[in-house]
This record gives sequence, structure tokens and C-alpha cells, in this order.
Amino acid sequence: MTTETGYANMRGKLSIGYLPQEPRFNPEHTLLQEALTAHTRLFELERSLALVEEQMGQPEVYSDEKRLSRKLEEHAQLLEEHTRIGGPGYEGQVRSTLLSLGFAEHELELSVSNLSGGQKKLLGLTKLLVTRPDILLLDEPDNHLDMDGKEFLEQYIRNYHGGVVIISHDRFMLDVVADEIAELRDGKVTVYEGNYSEFVALKEAKLLEQQRQFKVQQNEISRLEQSAKRMLIWGRSHENEKLIRRAKSMMKRIEKMEKVEKPKADPRSMNLQFKGWRGSNKVLELTDVAKSFDSPQGKNQVLDGLGLTLWHGERVGLVGPNGAGKSVLFRLLLGRDAPDAGEIKVGPSIQTGYYAQEHETLDHTMTLMDTVRRAANLSEANAVKLLDKFVYEYQRMNNPVGTLSGGERSRLQLILIMLSGANFLLLDEPTNNLDIRSAEVLEESLAEFEGSVLAISHDRYFLDRVATRIVELEDGKLVEYPGGYSDYQAAKAKLEL
Repeated sequence: MTTETGYANMRGKLSIGYLPQEPRFNPEHTLLQEALTAHTRLFELERSLALVEEQMGQPEVYSDEKRLSRKLEEHAQLLEEHTRIGGPGYEGQVRSTLLSLGFAEHELELSVSNLSGGQKKLLGLTKLLVTRPDILLLDEPDNHLDMDGKEFLEQYIRNYHGGVVIISHDRFMLDVVADEIAELRDGKVTVYEGNYSEFVALKEAKLLEQQRQFKVQQNEISRLEQSAKRMLIWGRSHENEKLIRRAKSMMKRIEKMEKVEKPKADPRSMNLQFKGWRGSNKVLELTDVAKSFDSPQGKNQVLDGLGLTLWHGERVGLVGPNGAGKSVLFRLLLGRDAPDAGEIKVGPSIQTGYYAQEHETLDHTMTLMDTVRRAANLSEANAVKLLDKFVYEYQRMNNPVGTLSGGERSRLQLILIMLSGANFLLLDEPTNNLDIRSAEVLEESLAEFEGSVLAISHDRYFLDRVATRIVELEDGKLVEYPGGYSDYQAAKAKLEL
């Protein structure tokens, strides 16, 4: 793709590595085979070496001293480059990189088509790690990664020898790794020094200063225009050419003045207000809850003697590695599965609202309009007003839910929870498909919510802003930590010392 205007300069011959948001690989490859395709130059060199070696064995070459000498020199140059970029130990390097990213030895023979979203991201990162380009372009690199994967990615970016450009909605990661934030808005890029939190503060300060300067300048322009108008009227009525010239000169000065741009309001954001009510003081109590599933290797004990009490007003973050059983626990709390042992008690005046990560609570065949109207018995006019408050275009309101984007379906789920009036919210990765502003609106709404919240989330910034307690699920057990994610991280670091 080329630009319509302008140009891009690149200093020297820089190599660029790109990790797309949804990496695509050869589905017929194993994990190791696909990782080995990272270094295309290496394979070109190996083909060239094989060709030169074949040519050196031909009678017309080895019997001609000059031709043989040229081929030997060409072979030496190819071999030197092959060695320099890691050729002899390339497969071992790729294998050790995959293992360092958390893959087990037996997983290296997994088919690429059977990999999870997180594993595909790690495979994409592996291919970049072994080639080490001068500049990395990473598009939402943290998507599908668990906490350990995110922390590895952050450490990798911080220590990377080259430049890194990241598109990301992960505000925690942007706080940890970014030196600059470039905001793309209305077709223009504005660069701010510092990380994400510094960007938010600088942007707010810049907006306030721009508003002040715009107001001062507009007042000054109005004053000068009124003065010029008075002089022009007076000069013409009294045939005073000097006053007329001064008035015209003043108007030209106003025209040439460098104008302060009128500050533009941020794009509209959803108007989310969870209703809820106080309800029972003890919202949820788990006592010795256990759950296992049959597997080819025997019983897989996912949950083992869990105990947890959640009180009114708490916002509890549920964390743990992928596959730890967080979604299994939610299915038990929703009554979709029964525990093998133990007891789950929900307070008598508790109404639960559930946000599903994959939007499976939505009927994808119904229209957006009908979904909202059925949820709260709304008239069409009131449904339109509500959907407008959640930034849906009128033309799309009669589209099937299945045609909506991930972010639009996420906002619809939040509308339905709001309309339900639930006072206990079970949220499974609620910020996954939301843009940053919508995630901030959700956080602000939860801060004002009268009820209680239990949220599965890998969004560490969200957990820092919302959670009053972190509960970690690992190896079938729950361990509690007071505070938000950063407090949990600090406590874990102390335990590991």
C-alpha cells in the first residue's frame, strides 16, 4: 500500500518484523515446523549452498580451475553468512525459544490448527525472537495471553535491542513498556512523552490549556473586530481615510493571526449506569467445592475444596492461568453445572447478572432493537433512545446481533445487565472487546455500583481500578490477596523471595 501524499524515510537497510493481531500459519505444519520457517534468508542460503555444492561436483566445473575457484569463493561467502546468522544451531535455537516461552517438549509436534489463540500469539513471537529484526510492529500482541504470557511479553519488549511500535488496548502494558504514546485521531498523529498514565494526564492538561487559549483568543478577536468595525463606520461617515486604513489594517491582522484550533470533544461514549440494590450482606459463600472431569488419563481434578466468601460492595478479581478452571467455577455459580462436592450459597436477596466472554448469552438471530425491547418491555422510541446512548447508529439498530462487531456485542451485553437491575455481577473478561474509553466508562460505572462484583479478567489495569480483592485460582485451590492487581503482584513477588 502506498500513501496518497507525503513520504516515509528509513535510515539504512532496516529489517522490520510484524506480528498481526490474528497470526496466520500453515495449518499442515507442526508447531516446530512453523517456527522453523521464521528465518526465510536462512533457507535461501541453504538452497544456494546446496546448488553451489552440486555445481562443484560437475565435471565441467571441477576440471576448470578458474570456474572451480569462483564456486569455492561463492561457497565460502554463503557459508560465512549462514554461520553469522545462526545457521548451524538454528533448529536448537528455535526449539529452546519455544520451550522458554512455556511450550512443553511434547507440544512441539502439535498441529498448528490445534493451537489456542494464546499459543498462536506465542508462536508468532517465537518467529520474531529468532530473527530479531531492527523494528518490531506488534498489533495487539497481548490478545489471548494469560498473565504469565503478558509479563513475558513486557519483559521481552523492555529488553529488546531495536525499536518497538505497539498497537494495544492493554493500558497496564503501555504503562510498563511505552516511552511515548502516539494518538491517532481524526487522521492526525499526536505524540506524547511518557507511558499511558502520563499520556492521559498530559492530554487532559493540553486540552484544558487549549480551551483557555482558544477562549482568550476568541475574546481578543471579538474585541479587535468590534474596534475595527467602529473605526470603519466612523471613518466612512466622516470621510476620514486614516481611520478607514487603520480599520482595514486591523482586519488584515486578524485574518493573518495564527488561530488556536477549537478543542474537539472526545468521541461519544456509552452512558452505562448499573442500577442494582444493596441486597444480602453475605452475597456468596463457597464451602469445600470440588469439581472434576473424566479424561483419557483418568480423573482431572479442576477444583479441589474451594472456599470463598464475598460480601456486599466487594469487587473481587478472579485470576489464574489459562485452563485453571475459572470458567468452570462460573458455570457452577450460574447453576449450569453441579459441584461434585461442597456447597454454594447465594444470598436470599441476590439477583445475578452475567457477562459472557464469548457473548453466548445473546441470541445472534434477533435484531439489536428486538433484543433490547424484549429485555425491558420498551417501546421502539425508548429502545432507540437507549441504543443511541450506547453509541449505536440508527441504521444498524435493526441488524441481527450476529452481524455486530465484538465491541458492539459487548456493549449490548452491558445494556442487558443494566436493564436487569442485577445486584451481583459475574463478569467474564468484560473489557476484551471494548475500546479504551468504553473500558474506562465500565470502570467508572462499577465504582458507583451499589451491588457486588466477581470478575474474571486478564486486564490488569481494570483490576487495579476496580478490584478490592484478588483471588487466584491455581492447581484447583483459591488464594486471596487484598487490594488490586499491583498489590497482588507485589505480594506474590515477596512470597517468591
